[in-house]
Parts: sequence; structure tokens; C-alpha cells
Amino acid sequence: MNRTVIGGWRLRGAQFGLLAAIILIWHVFTDPELLPPIYFDNADQAAFFFGRPAEVASRIWNWFASGEIYRHLGITLFETCMAFFIGTVSGLGMGLWLALNDNASAILDPYIKALNSMPRVILAPIFAVWFGLGVWSKVALGVTLVFFIVFFNVYQGVREVSPTLLANARMLGANQRQLLRSVYLPSATSWVFSSLHTSVGLAFVGAVVGEYLGSAGGVGYLILEAEGNFDVNTVFAGIVVLTAFALFLDSMVGAVEKRLMVWQPRTAQSERL
Repeated sequence: MNRTVIGGWRLRGAQFGLLAAIILIWHVFTDPELLPPIYFDNADQAAFFFGRPAEVASRIWNWFASGEIYRHLGITLFETCMAFFIGTVSGLGMGLWLALNDNASAILDPYIKALNSMPRVILAPIFAVWFGLGVWSKVALGVTLVFFIVFFNVYQGVREVSPTLLANARMLGANQRQLLRSVYLPSATSWVFSSLHTSVGLAFVGAVVGEYLGSAGGVGYLILEAEGNFDVNTVFAGIVVLTAFALFLDSMVGAVEKRLMVWQPRTAQSERL
């Protein structure tokens, strides 16, 4: 069955149109002159719970215009990037090692499954005791979230290498190092990049949750302060800022993926994503 899928400027137009519709509905729902009295008694009551898009945009503008946000954003981005880098490198190394070492994999299998099943958020107070309330306790929490996503994808990618391909490479005289470089790594690369898109968001989760539990800076700290003052507009402003930078980091991962994976056939769907 042939399916026609929109692309180019039409796709972008549809995406921005959907965003505009969401903001318009939000505005109508919280505007005292536009909201019909269906659920809330008045729009001010609705705005208390959901905020107003104009005020959220005003908070974001004031943050950047005054420079207040830069210190907090720098702290959160540092925690996120370090957690993302350390978690990715350690997950990649551990995944490759265990996938190629059957004995170590069999011995460590129950421990890895136990650690993965543990709710990592409960480790935040322990990391605060070990590393203090600075950035490294947030980095450690983010690493635990990123590591297992990358680890299991790399492990699975290496395990699913075709035995026929391995046999042919060995018949041609490939040693273990050549197999790693020319067979295992290319096989795992697509799995790695698939996990990295998820890991970006989880690295932000680790940083922000850590800031919630104890910090003196960061976007999570700003959101926590706003929640204490019942300032829902500032809460939404922090969420929008975090989401925008998470999308930016994800687009960087996508750009690297597109550059390194030129050999892999790509569908129209994956190219748009």
C-alpha cells in the first residue's frame, strides 16, 4: 500500500500549526473574557492551576534579559552534559565488554538486572551524602539513568551480530580487534544512537531531580522556589526552558548520527525524526 507522507515546509507548517493551536487553547482556557464557565468558576482560578502563556513567555524573556537564568542554566547544562558523557562512555564500554565476554556476562547478569530494576531516584540522597550538594551528586544520579539505557542497547546490538557475518570475517583472517572495529561496532552503532536520543532526556531528569532534593542553583532550583510560592507561571517557564535545551541537545545527537550513519539506509520517517 502506497502512503503519501507530507514533508518539507508543509510538515514544518503542520508542526508549528499544532503548537499554535495548543497555545491558543491554553490562552482561551485562562483568559477571563474568553473562558466559558464550564468547570472553573472563573479564568483566574484556571490560571492559578495552569498559568497563562503570555505570563510564561514574559518570565522567560525577563530571565534572559536580566541575565538571571544564565548561571542556573549553566549549572543544569553542565550537570546534564557530564551525566550524558560519563553515562554514555561507561555504558558503551561495559556493554561491549560483557557482550564479548560470556563468562563475565553470566556472572554479572543477576547484579546488573537488580541494579537496573532499582528506582534510581532513591539513590539521590546517598549521592548527596557521598558527593555533597554540589553538581557532582546530580551528575552521579544522571549517570545511573543514562548508563543502563546505553548499556543494554550496546549489549543487544553486539549480541545480534549475524553469526554468518562473523564466520565469513574470520574465514578472511580477521582477528578480534578487526572484528571489533569492522563488525561489532558498526552493528552496535545504530543501537547506541537510538539509546542516546532517550538518554538526553534522562540526563536532564537526573540533573533536575537532584536540584529538587538539594541545591543552591540550577533551573530545577528555580522551579522548586516557584512551586514553594505557588507561582505556576514560573514553573511552566522553567519547564519550557528545559524542554527547549533538551531538544537542542537531541538535535545535536541527531546531527552526529546523520553524519556517522551515512552508510545505513534511512526511511523517510527516520529522516524526519
